[in-house]
Amino acid sequence: MDSFNDLTSPATLLATRRSGKARDMTAPGPDAATLKTILSAAMRVPDHGKLAPWRFVVVEDDRRQALSDAMVAALLAEKPEAGRLETDAIRGFALQAPCLVIVLARTNPASHISEWEQLLSVGATCGLLCVAAHAQGFVANWLTGWPAYSPGVLAAVAETGERVAGYVFIGTQMRPLEERPRPDYDAVVRVW
Repeated sequence: MDSFNDLTSPATLLATRRSGKARDMTAPGPDAATLKTILSAAMRVPDHGKLAPWRFVVVEDDRRQALSDAMVAALLAEKPEAGRLETDAIRGFALQAPCLVIVLARTNPASHISEWEQLLSVGATCGLLCVAAHAQGFVANWLTGWPAYSPGVLAAVAETGERVAGYVFIGTQMRPLEERPRPDYDAVVRVW
């Protein structure tokens, strides 16, 4: 049997993963036990030197508004001329979807493992987090944008030496996901 015809196969799981828009997600999101399963799976990435150069910050429901307020305060401090539309977009950013996990990069400059390899592990963690959410029946969306690069937001969510690798929103998709264009296989694969 072709593995892509078996809905429980790992190949099907990987081939059917899609990013859902955070703003289009609704409840339910993962409960605490399921989120622990998702995050535990996300930690099983290549990690040269066993440095674990990533951290997860789970933003609980009762703290989402505080994060939103911190983001708006950072925006207005960094860009006092920000208009209503920009401010409203940032105000709503942290409030999307039922579950929010902030993935932080914390590389170790003293390690003999290059920072590049450590950052690749961080990116792999973000990607595997999205796959793990899909495996549990949810949709995920890995976002960056201004909240990932703002020094004010960074001060609110991270410790010294950490950077935001992304905000991963997890929930249930409200409408069917559409396939997006994917690279042509022959355009990105070559044999040496």
